[in-house]
Amino acid sequence: MKLTKNLSLQEMLKSRTASRLGLSNSPNEEHIKNMQALAENIFQPLRDYFGVPIHIASGYRSEALNKAIGGSKSSQHCKGEAMDIDRDGYSQPDNAQLFEYIKKNLDFDQMIWEFGTQQNPEWVHVSHKRDGKNRAELLVAYKTSYGKTKYRQF
Repeated sequence: MKLTKNLSLQEMLKSRTASRLGLSNSPNEEHIKNMQALAENIFQPLRDYFGVPIHIASGYRSEALNKAIGGSKSSQHCKGEAMDIDRDGYSQPDNAQLFEYIKKNLDFDQMIWEFGTQQNPEWVHVSHKRDGKNRAELLVAYKTSYGKTKYRQF
């Protein structure tokens, strides 16, 4: 099934961890509708603008998968509302350019500059709510000195 012309449902469901642990990562109809809205409002406009492949590092996560990877209990990944995108290994556009384009041009709920450097995040977490109540919240993820992930305003 295609969510948009350049993104399949399978790309949003792929998980090495789920495969390795034998976990189901099957969405319900509501999750699929949310992923389609996310793809139409975030992924496809980004893909069309830059004209290059964009890797989905993490898309939909079942509750069991989310628990196995230590994800937040309130993760939008579990609702099909979030994806982690990455241009790892490519110079243009880099992850910072994806982040800036989304920030300036698209209707998003939350976007996180995930680790990396001040010049380029390791990946970009972005979410979109189908109901249209998107907050445009911008955060930066970082590790504390004792290894815990924390977030601050961008």
